[in-house]
Amino acid sequence: MSNSSITNESGTFEIGETTVHRLGFGSMRLCGDDIIGSPEDEETAREVVQRAVDCGIDLIDTADSYGPAVSERLIGEAIGDPDDVLVATKAGLLRNREGEWIAHGDPDYIRNQVLTSLDRLRTDTIDLYQFHRPDGDTDFEDSVAAFAELKDEGLVREVGLSNVSPELIDQAREQVDVATVQNRYNLNDRGAADSLEVCAENDIGFIPWAPINGDDLAAHGDLLDDIAEAHDATRRQVALAWLLERADVMLPIPGTSDPAHLESNVAATQLSLSDDEVQRLTDAAE
Repeated sequence: MSNSSITNESGTFEIGETTVHRLGFGSMRLCGDDIIGSPEDEETAREVVQRAVDCGIDLIDTADSYGPAVSERLIGEAIGDPDDVLVATKAGLLRNREGEWIAHGDPDYIRNQVLTSLDRLRTDTIDLYQFHRPDGDTDFEDSVAAFAELKDEGLVREVGLSNVSPELIDQAREQVDVATVQNRYNLNDRGAADSLEVCAENDIGFIPWAPINGDDLAAHGDLLDDIAEAHDATRRQVALAWLLERADVMLPIPGTSDPAHLESNVAATQLSLSDDEVQRLTDAAE
């Protein structure tokens, strides 16, 4: 597909009272190696964020653990707090120099982290604040209660969850309106299909992380290449187009630190798969 005219044509979805295009941008890759520290070229990283907005992306996903703190800071420096962009961030994971991701859902920690995220993102209110991962050492209900209280206090507009089962989604909805769920999901990895079904039934935005993972794409390379050739597209573009066809609540957030890759991802929203192609892709890993 040609990238001569790059606009986000992914349709829209309502996150709370905010309308966003369904294809967003995941900012994890703006950090250094192993998602630790700053990138080699911070100016390019900020340019990628601004280019995403220029292409019509108005849903940007980050987390306090990316860097840690680096991704949020770069987004704040690049675009500040524009009214027409929803910036979602997450809390609930600790990092160390070995690159480990350590669940930490203590309510006091979450309350502290929202203040640091507000500062780095240069805003007074987090548009969408997501619990990054349940913590086996902290009651899930207590962690969710902290997010609900932050919303009641006006520090957070909407609350989301990540890495959760259907049962935990239902538990959380007893305490707070859940606007989004972010679980791993892509063409080859359908492990979160039950959670996606719950989201579709309740009009909850489903944000698939690792939406175009390279290893998962390779598992269906021949099929993707066949469909891509018919559309003058790439494997990644076909995989993203399939995700957008999979469910109306699907909000893919492919991430990159490369402007050309960003534009290629946005161009995937202009790809129109046939019903037969969608079905062949759907059947591939089921």
